[in-house]
Amino acid sequence: MAEAVLYDYWRSSASYRVRIALALKGVAYQRVPVDLLASGQKTEDYLARNPQGRVPMLEIDGHRIVQSLAICNYLEFTRPEPHIVPADHADRAHVLGLAMIVGSDIHPLNNLRVLKHLTRELGADEEAKNAWMRRWIGEGFAAIEALAAPRSGRFLFGDSPTLADIFLVPQMYNARRFEVPLDGFPTLLRADEEASRHPAFAAAHPDRVAP
Repeated sequence: MAEAVLYDYWRSSASYRVRIALALKGVAYQRVPVDLLASGQKTEDYLARNPQGRVPMLEIDGHRIVQSLAICNYLEFTRPEPHIVPADHADRAHVLGLAMIVGSDIHPLNNLRVLKHLTRELGADEEAKNAWMRRWIGEGFAAIEALAAPRSGRFLFGDSPTLADIFLVPQMYNARRFEVPLDGFPTLLRADEEASRHPAFAAAHPDRVAP
């Protein structure tokens, strides 16, 4: 029986993160698709559940939790095994820092509503939109590569997946969609390849949940 309900969109990076975290933690969940292209997040029914009108949202333990980082944090504290954040304070800060380069610096500039604004309101054509994506993903990836490389293992930090990988992998998926050159990021490529072989990451891939 499902112990949680996840409202998500199959190609949403933030939703993808939560699917990975749920799979890593072994949390069975029912998925409720929210079609962002059809403005499903703006329906009266969904806004009654989540006034922000975005995905993901997780219903679990009698709570409704929004924002992927908040959801991952809740799962880490309520279902601690396996850990996705190190116990050591400095290591924890390092992993959170890597994750937030994606969550705070890269993703806000290339999510769907920003891309719609670029094309519909500012008149950007397809190539201009793609150039925008490549610039901000590339800049963020360069920072992650430099910070992660000295302390990486099979994954971005050590030999087990952490929150940093949970945030990285969906952004790598986006990078490939928009043809971002990745040869300059060997640490990221290694972590992404390792994650692709992990059952939890594989189960959460957009191709596995696509409508």
